[in-house]
Amino acid sequence: MKQSNQKVLITGGGSGIGLALAMKFLENDHTVIITGRNLDKLKKVKQENPEIHIYQSDVTDEAAVRTLAGDVQQKFGGIDVLVNNAGIMNLVDTGNESNDLQKQMQEIEINYNSPIRMLHYFLPLLKKSKNAVLVNVSSGLAYVPFAQAPVYSGTKSALHFWTLGIRPQLKPHGIKVIELLPPVVDTPLAHGADIAEDDNLKPMPPEKLATIFWKDFINGKEEITPGISKQLKFMSRLAPKFIFKQLNKQAVPNTI
Repeated sequence: MKQSNQKVLITGGGSGIGLALAMKFLENDHTVIITGRNLDKLKKVKQENPEIHIYQSDVTDEAAVRTLAGDVQQKFGGIDVLVNNAGIMNLVDTGNESNDLQKQMQEIEINYNSPIRMLHYFLPLLKKSKNAVLVNVSSGLAYVPFAQAPVYSGTKSALHFWTLGIRPQLKPHGIKVIELLPPVVDTPLAHGADIAEDDNLKPMPPEKLATIFWKDFINGKEEITPGISKQLKFMSRLAPKFIFKQLNKQAVPNTI
């Protein structure tokens, strides 16, 4: 894996995992472009890191993604690494009739449909790169669903299997496909879930996650499973019912 002088685009790069990954690429002499919907967050990152490039863009908006791809091609001559990181997690009690359906549909749109959309419009740019890499950020919950976040778990499982499916298809085009499956990470995304009593589920700092990612990334590992994600992968095959009960033993669903 090329360790520097790559052009990297990261969705949802204004905070959390996306920002931590952006900083890691930046530290290693890559040109980094981050996108997000919140312009204030992006400007704050830019103010603190003048060398980073920011674009306000919504991954769920097809026209916006198409425009972004055109702008990146024109300004940077393409990209080498696309990181599909943007995502949201809602806590949902499916048995509650007052649930916000639109919010759940939006979760599917951002977490699953948008990576497909991003790859579609950035595929021509990646094909032109001699060291193209697609990184999909899914979750350890792709292996074992978390009952408090059923839609989120479902989207991450779908993203996981999509990633597995496209890997052999993109290989002939010289595009390496990597999946990062984070454990619970200390970001606003995970706040509110009833997991604090389990030591194994204590949130991992984004910076630690980025460090683990970088080590495996430069070594060309295709599936990166930091922390408890590695255990979830193993146990989902060895004892799926047991690990599901362990993960969800204190889940008390909240409504959205």
